Amino acid sequence: MTPLEWPTRDLASHRVASTPGRTAVIDADAGESWTFRELDRRVDAAARELRELLENPHEERLGLLLDTRPAFATLFFAAMRLGTTVVPLNVRETTAELAGKAERIGIDAVVCEDDTESAALELADALEGAPTPVRSVDEPMSGRVRTLAVGEKPTPDESRLALEPATLEPDDTQLILFTSGTSGEPKGVRLTVGNLVASATASAFRLGVDREDRWLCCLPMYHMGGLAPVVRSALYGTPVVIQREFDPRETARTLEVFEATGISLVPTMCKRLLEVGWEPADSLRFVLLGGAPASSELLERCRDAGVPVHPTYGMTETASQIATATPAETAVHEGTAGQPLLFTDVTVVDESGEPVPTGEIGEFVVSGPTVTSGYLEAERTEAAFGDRGLHTGDVGYADADGRLWVLNRWSDRIVTGGENVDPGAVADVLRSHPGVADAAVVGLEDPEWGERVAALLAAEEGSVDLESVLAHCDDRLAGFKRPKTIAVADSLPRTHSGTVDREAVGTRLLESGIDVSNWSRST
Repeated sequence: MTPLEWPTRDLASHRVASTPGRTAVIDADAGESWTFRELDRRVDAAARELRELLENPHEERLGLLLDTRPAFATLFFAAMRLGTTVVPLNVRETTAELAGKAERIGIDAVVCEDDTESAALELADALEGAPTPVRSVDEPMSGRVRTLAVGEKPTPDESRLALEPATLEPDDTQLILFTSGTSGEPKGVRLTVGNLVASATASAFRLGVDREDRWLCCLPMYHMGGLAPVVRSALYGTPVVIQREFDPRETARTLEVFEATGISLVPTMCKRLLEVGWEPADSLRFVLLGGAPASSELLERCRDAGVPVHPTYGMTETASQIATATPAETAVHEGTAGQPLLFTDVTVVDESGEPVPTGEIGEFVVSGPTVTSGYLEAERTEAAFGDRGLHTGDVGYADADGRLWVLNRWSDRIVTGGENVDPGAVADVLRSHPGVADAAVVGLEDPEWGERVAALLAAEEGSVDLESVLAHCDDRLAGFKRPKTIAVADSLPRTHSGTVDREAVGTRLLESGIDVSNWSRST
C-alpha cells in the first residue's frame, strides 16, 4: 500500500482540515460539545504540554490512568500528534498489577485524574530507575503532581503557530493494550496506526456510516471496546457521545436525549438496559455487542424489543472486531458471530495447523491489516503466529458461507477419560434450558477421569431444577460431556472487560458445587 492510503499525521489533524465546524465530541455528563476545530485546539494545547514532559516523544510511552471521559480522547489524539505510544492502564487494578505491566512496557510518564492520583503516585514509586513524572487532568491534591490542562477551550492565538504534527507510518505503534488474562498472564499487545485505521474502515463497511451518526461510548476507554468509538468517530467525521459511567437508566436516557445511532455494550449491560424497560428510539441503528458471547435468550429479547443488536467476535489483538453478525443473521443462524469483516481472513485449523472441513471444530487463525504486529515479548509473538496468521486460541467452526460460531478458548478444553470436551458447546446446551439464563463450563481435577466437566449456572428465576437441567443435557450431550458438578449463582463472575472469569468460576464450583455424577440419566 502507498502512504496515500494511510493518514500521514494524527486523525484530528486530518479531520479538522475536512470538517472543522462539525461536532466532534459530546460530553453527555456535562452537556457540552466541541467541534473538530475546538477539539483540534485542545489536542494542540495538550500536545505542547506533553512535549515538555517527554524528552523524545516519538520514542516514549505515555501511561493513561484515566477512566472514560473526554480528557482521555484529547490525550489520545495529542499523543498521536507527537507520535507517542499510548498505554491505557486499568483504573480498577491494584498498584502491584499496574507496576508489573508498567515495568514490562517501560512507561516514561503517567497522566491521572482525581480518583487515580494516589494510585499513580504509588505506581511511580514502584517503578525502578529515574523518577516517573505524574500529571493530572484535574486539580492535583499532591505537591508531587502538576496539572496537565486538557479541559479548557483554548483561545485562538493567530500569533502562535500550530504544533507541527509528527509524520506517522502505518507500522508505528500507537497503542499498547493488555489482554484480560483469562487464560494466563495478560499479554501486552502492540497496535499500530495501520491496525486502528484498518479496523475502523472494516467496521464502517459492516455497520455503515451515516452523516448523522452519533456513537455513544460508555465502556472503559482503557479497553479497545471503549477507545474504538473515539478513533472511529474522528475518522468518520461524526460525533462521539461520551458517558463517563454506564448506568442502565441514565444510559437509556442518554441514548434518547442525544439521539445516539450506535452504542458498544457487553451482554450484561444490554441485559440490564432491557431490565429497566429500555425501548430503543428509531434513531438507533446498531448495538455492537462484544466482550463475551450473547445468549440466545438475550438475542431473542433484543429482537422482541426492537434492539438492532450486532453480536461481534473480536480481540485486543485485532483492534476490536473480527466478525460481526447482523440482526437478520442472528434470527436465522442462531449463535453465529457473523462473517469476518472486510480484509480479515479467518481459517479454522486442527492441532497440526491444517484447515478443517466446513462445519468441523478447530482453532481460528486470523490474518489481515487489523492484526497486531506482535506482543511486547518476541517469544510470545513467535509462538502465536504461523503461516496462516495469528493463532487466536479460540475454538469454533464456520459454515459454508463463512459465518463463525465461537465456542471457547483452545486452552479451556476439558480432557476427561481421554475424551476432549469443548466447554463452549456444553454451555450452549445449558443456556438452551428455559430455566438457565447463562452458564460457564470448566474442568475440575478428578482422581479417576483426570478432569470432570463442571458448570456454574445463572438461574433465570433465582433457582433452577437441576434434575430438569440434567435431563435436558441427556437428550443433547454424550455422557462424558454431561456436567458432573453443578453450582447455581445469581450471575457469573466476570472480568472488567466482560468476559467470564474462569478462575473465579472454578473456585465457586469447588466451594459450593454439587456432585451430580451419580444422578440417573433420563430414560
